[in-house]
Amino acid sequence: MSNLFRDRSPYSWSFRVGRGRRVLDLPLIGWLTAIWILLWGTPSWANLVNGVLVAVCLCLAFPLPAVDIGLRLHPLGVLRLAAYLLYDMFSSSVEVTRQIFAKGPYHAAVVAVPLRVRSDLMLTATAVAVSNVPGGSVIELRRETATLFLHVLDAANPGEIEGAQRQVWRVEELVARAFGTAEDIADAARPVPEGDPAS
Repeated sequence: MSNLFRDRSPYSWSFRVGRGRRVLDLPLIGWLTAIWILLWGTPSWANLVNGVLVAVCLCLAFPLPAVDIGLRLHPLGVLRLAAYLLYDMFSSSVEVTRQIFAKGPYHAAVVAVPLRVRSDLMLTATAVAVSNVPGGSVIELRRETATLFLHVLDAANPGEIEGAQRQVWRVEELVARAFGTAEDIADAARPVPEGDPAS
């Protein structure tokens, strides 16, 4: 058996056994261990150790190819993203409440926001983060053009449309700095795309 070496994913390692290859994927081992503890019904150190051993044995007996989904965890970036989303949820909730009780009418619009990061994981994470904030609902995400379509409540003022775009680009950058690869972070730092925001 040869030495242990790292795969493309930072969370998996591989063994070479003769001509074959065995992969130890840490997220998979963690997930299998959690299932083992749930099946026994009582969390204990014995169940945890046994779960890890069973998970490792399963990974070695039934090898899966190492897949890099492009997820990297940056703890400081995760904290920044969480703090920004909490603040944004609070301020957006206050603004939506103000709009409900103020005299209207408000002119809604669908805004097209071209994104800079094009990996599937970053597109999905950005859309999920934006959709969790009150006042803006994600209608569609086009993977081919990396364009997010956002429903904005108060779009009579062009400044509101530009503000919605800037907010999406800020979330995109924070998501990349929290979960993205070095390439994703570099893409998110590029200048924002130009174009007609409304569709």
